[in-house]
Parts: sequence; structure tokens; C-alpha cells
Amino acid sequence: MKIGMNLLLWTAYVTEAHFPLLASLKKAGYDGVELPLFDGDAAHYKKVRKELDNLGLGATTVTVVNADTNPIDPNPSVRAKALDRIKWAIDMTHELGGTALAGPYHSAIGVFSGNPPTEQEKAHGIEVLRKAADHAQQAKVTMTIEYLNRFECYFLTTAAQAAELVDAVNHPSFKCMYDTFHAHIEEKNQSSPIAALGNRFAHVHISENDRGVPGTGQVHWDEAFTALKKSGYDGWLTIEAFGRALPDIAAATKVWRDLFAQPEDVYLQGIDFIKKKWNS
Repeated sequence: MKIGMNLLLWTAYVTEAHFPLLASLKKAGYDGVELPLFDGDAAHYKKVRKELDNLGLGATTVTVVNADTNPIDPNPSVRAKALDRIKWAIDMTHELGGTALAGPYHSAIGVFSGNPPTEQEKAHGIEVLRKAADHAQQAKVTMTIEYLNRFECYFLTTAAQAAELVDAVNHPSFKCMYDTFHAHIEEKNQSSPIAALGNRFAHVHISENDRGVPGTGQVHWDEAFTALKKSGYDGWLTIEAFGRALPDIAAATKVWRDLFAQPEDVYLQGIDFIKKKWNS
């Protein structure tokens, strides 16, 4: 088991200015960080990787797609842009030495049709994601697709749907992930979906029901950790929390008030909480 911290709490684009933060996370005991991939090129991320290597930090990444790069769009040109966007994120993950590309890049976040996903949309998504998985395999990156909740997307909102998608794509480099925040909203409990996913998930987000400090809210943590250990999972447990430091991210995640006194509360209390629960 490795513990990571998602850097979206501070930034949507990691630069040299964030290197002291990386050092602080390493000092706090983190094994790695999750870097947002919204912009940037290979030269930039090579510099970031050098610092990660210097500190002895591993890396995962997270990205999203929008209406112009939507894998399930009926327009072939939009789907082609979606594939290019996902391939770019895979390439940047490779440059960072990352092992997993997480996120809900199965469909455009915050875009709704007013209906459940159609069979045609599923077919489009499967086609794009399978092609992306071929690229990921060459880059030695595992795609770990994230199901969200019904208020953020309509295409993938449950573990059952995520399992169905993984089975349909049917590629060794395409898996899904588990997020305690979304499960708290959409599932009946934390344990059954983890069991149902079986060996299909390869990444975990540890996120409280209010997106604040893990262990301070309503998520059924004992259920989650017991099920994760029972499943044999031994990958990343990455804390994902959001604040108001980034207006665009705060708006996207609907964070309208302070959920903690300071970011240090999240990563210092969070890592202690994970270690306590995992070792109990």
C-alpha cells in the first residue's frame, strides 16, 4: 500500500513554485503525489519528474475531458479530439514516471443529455477508450477510469457501470478506480461495490463526504478499509480534497465554504488517519 496526495488542493498546474510543497509532503511521509494534467508539455513535466525523483516521490496523474473532447459525442471529430487528449495525458504521465492515469475521462464532466447513457454512447466510449488503452500499454501506464456521481456526470455513476465498461473495453491497460466520496453518494455501502469490482480497479481516492479532512465526516470508513484489505488491494490510497484556493476548481467541485482551517490539516491528519485504519 502506498499513500498519495492529490495536488488539486493547491494547483491545477504543478510548477517549480510547488517544489517546496512536494518536499513537505515527502517529509510528512507520503509515498507520492497525484498531479493534475490540464496543460503543459513533455519538457515541463520532465523537470517536474526530476524533482520527484530527487525527493523519492512516486506519481500518479488525473485528468478530465470537456465538451470539445468528449469520447461519447456523436460527432466523430470530437471523439478524435478526445482520443488525442487522452493520449496526451498518457504521454505526460509517462514523462512523470507515473503508473496510473486517473479521472473521469470517459465523458465530458458537467455535461448532461437529460437521459441515461445510450447504447450508442457506450459504443463510442468503448471504441475511444480501447484505442487509448493501446497507447497506454505502449507507455506502460494503466488507465484507471473514475465513476462520478449523478450530479457531475450521467455516463458512469456506479461501480457496476464501471465494471461493465472495463469488461467491455477488455484491455490489460484499462482498469477503473474507486472513490469513497462518489460511493458515499451513489452506492448502498462502501463494501459491496469494492467486492463487485474484483480485480478491475487499480487506484483508490480517499475522499470525505464533504471533500474535507478524511475521517471527519460521514463516509463509512471501517467498511471501506475492511473491504479494500479483503480484496487484496495493495496500490495507491490517494487523498483527494478540495478547497477554495482555486476559483475554477472550487466552482467545478461546488466548494462554497471552507472545509478545513488550512491545507496542512488535510494532509497531516489525512495520512495519520489512513495509516491507523489500514493497520487496525
